[in-house]
Amino acid sequence: MTRTHLLQGITIALLVCACVKQTDKNDKNSWIVSIPPLKYIVESITEQDFPIEILLPPGATPETYEPTPAQMIALSDSRLVFTTGLIDFERQLSERFSNTIAENRIVNLSENISLITGAHNHTGHKGTDPHIWTSPAALKQMASTAYRQIALLYPDSTRYAVNYRNLLSRLDSLDRTLRTRFSASDKKYFLIYHPALTYMARDYGIEQIPLEEDGKEPSVDRLQKIIRQAQNDGIRKLFYQSQFSRASVVALASEIGAEAIEIDPLQENVVENLNRIANQISE
Repeated sequence: MTRTHLLQGITIALLVCACVKQTDKNDKNSWIVSIPPLKYIVESITEQDFPIEILLPPGATPETYEPTPAQMIALSDSRLVFTTGLIDFERQLSERFSNTIAENRIVNLSENISLITGAHNHTGHKGTDPHIWTSPAALKQMASTAYRQIALLYPDSTRYAVNYRNLLSRLDSLDRTLRTRFSASDKKYFLIYHPALTYMARDYGIEQIPLEEDGKEPSVDRLQKIIRQAQNDGIRKLFYQSQFSRASVVALASEIGAEAIEIDPLQENVVENLNRIANQISE
């Protein structure tokens, strides 16, 4: 091989590499989920076949979060976007990208779920409680919706079908565990700072009593009523989400005579997380 031919070969190889890198950079096969529990659902089906970005960063509060400019660009380039369709920033994104993202690329996982309204408030008006992922039954429906969309793209994937059935089996097992645990518990209700477990409470017949009132700290009258009831009933736990200030919750807990217990309903492994939270409530 002559020196000229060698240089030509190197040039061609470099051009090919450049083209491959450019293709990877513009690859629209990346997927996006709005919150961590949704990644668990999608990745349980597809494993790690696709890069999945979570919009909500660790420690952020969904009710006040706003996606970054980089995330906005990623959204326009992503192949699928999975949301609950119920959180404020999800709705804003759907409205903003309604003309640029094909309708079938935004997957609303709250479809066909019996929603709870009038129990959740962040902005001064009552609306729909968005915490659907705290219910194993709702998670099954969310998995069904996610799989249906994934199967449209990959109808011949028997592996995804098997993974989906395995996911449903895990959720059925979780449902049985929680049902048994709450049935055996003498707890009729639990105290929580922010009403994030409404769907779990509904499914298993236990009352959730939030301290928050219309998204604000409770009034003196409401707090005194809760304190008296909790003391009479021997309630010694006040649950709160890690996204909220511990100092203010501990102060409220001390007035009740309860222990402030931190939970994080937004953890990615939703099956393990719900099992752990249910155990803390029922014991």
